[in-house]
Amino acid sequence: MESAGCAPLASSRRRADGLAAAWRTYEAFKAVGHEIVVATPGGVVPTVDRASFAPELNGGQENADRIAKALGAFTELRQPIALTDVKLEDYAAVFYPGGHGPMEDLAVDADSGRLLARVLEAGTPLGVVCHGPAALLAAVGADGGNVCAGYEVAAFTNAEEIQGGLAEKAQWLLEDRLTEAGVRVRAGEPWAPHVVVDRTLVTGQNPASAAPVAEELLKKLG
Repeated sequence: MESAGCAPLASSRRRADGLAAAWRTYEAFKAVGHEIVVATPGGVVPTVDRASFAPELNGGQENADRIAKALGAFTELRQPIALTDVKLEDYAAVFYPGGHGPMEDLAVDADSGRLLARVLEAGTPLGVVCHGPAALLAAVGADGGNVCAGYEVAAFTNAEEIQGGLAEKAQWLLEDRLTEAGVRVRAGEPWAPHVVVDRTLVTGQNPASAAPVAEELLKKLG
């Protein structure tokens, strides 16, 4: 166990529908001895959206069942700290999972936005997956511009929202909003693993990209 850990930041006060992807990252970091700390807005314990464990999102029913069962070992999830209590110098890396939760709260959460700005400024490795890049929208600099403008990222695409049947129900689409903020979205094939690395920012397009993002973060940690 190292003194510096990786902090996966649970996506939402109201639901945690990206936890299947968060588990894959948790598993990868635990396997090499990293300490995990979970942080949420207000330190609220997130509830799990069982839709996260749909077979089509997890490589089949067997793998979905394995992840759902293994989530019981994710004890840190039940003891989160508040985002405002995160001391960046205590952590080797930061990770934001996906699910639609970040689009509901982290996209407009000033505390999260300030943390992300500090993470990028400090050069701390930052991993973000699926809908997690919605949190980048709140990372605004002193000039009012997004601190991620000009960065290349992977994020859940418009094509995936359409194919998943949620595009018409969404108030806004992540790919569109990131592009409007000046972030350069690099889309891969729908549902296939796709990772983009730009400086210390490592992003993955969809749930299938969670494990590859974890691998890239571990490379940055050496």
